[in-house]
Amino acid sequence: MTSAEPSGVTRLVCEQLAPRVGDLAYNQELARDALRRALGERADILVLPELSTSGYVFGSAEEARHSALTASDPFFNELAVILAGTSTVVVLGFCEDGGDNLYNSAAVLDASGVRTVYRKTHLWDREKLFFTPGNHAPPAVDTPHGRIGVLICYDLEFPEMPRQLALAGADLIAVPTNWPRMPTPAGERPAEIIQAQAASRANGLYIACADRAGTERGQEWTQGTAVVNQYGWITAAVTAGDQRIVTDLFLHLSRDKTLSPHNDLLTDRRTDVYSQETPLR
Repeated sequence: MTSAEPSGVTRLVCEQLAPRVGDLAYNQELARDALRRALGERADILVLPELSTSGYVFGSAEEARHSALTASDPFFNELAVILAGTSTVVVLGFCEDGGDNLYNSAAVLDASGVRTVYRKTHLWDREKLFFTPGNHAPPAVDTPHGRIGVLICYDLEFPEMPRQLALAGADLIAVPTNWPRMPTPAGERPAEIIQAQAASRANGLYIACADRAGTERGQEWTQGTAVVNQYGWITAAVTAGDQRIVTDLFLHLSRDKTLSPHNDLLTDRRTDVYSQETPLR
């Protein structure tokens, strides 16, 4: 499948889910229901949270493995069946059974099935007790709605990751996430959202973050689901009591990196300088 330049309006849905640790049947039905709702909204792209099928706060590696799926699990085929006859693309996080290792992964799928799986590169806190970090660059997937890049949660904190996707021509970065609630000064946005805004502005592309809902084993979540445009401004965000965003985007704008008649966000880069060793005076 190739990606023509998106010239019209792309409808994107992000939904916060509240999975239960280890309850695969319940969590998978949450994801199926979210997909059906998104299709009812005529969504072109649906982004669901990190580890949507498993929950997050594992008590042991054994508990995490009990919740793991392979990329060929029938669950993904069930989603593809629901997607039949549509061009809708879904990005969702899952606990991946990689044989000897477990991965905090995200699947990109459409009516044809799983297009690709990305394994989270940067593991946060206790994730390191259960998961192996991925060793491959994040993918950029061509779809009828544009080129979609994928990162997972903490990956977004590392500027090299969104920059790599921008250089690969991504129009949108989908970010399944589980942001633990952190203290935030009054009147300020959560730091994770500010990070997404900075990444969008620095790379001239859209970013869609789908966060968690609920409280899991005492862990509260930021519930900061948001969509940021190519200038770094928030175009949609969940409000109190709401768990979903439905927003229309103009993804073709991500392909214009000009900032002024004399500046281009990517071609102005000085890679000849960046590779030099910093002199210490």
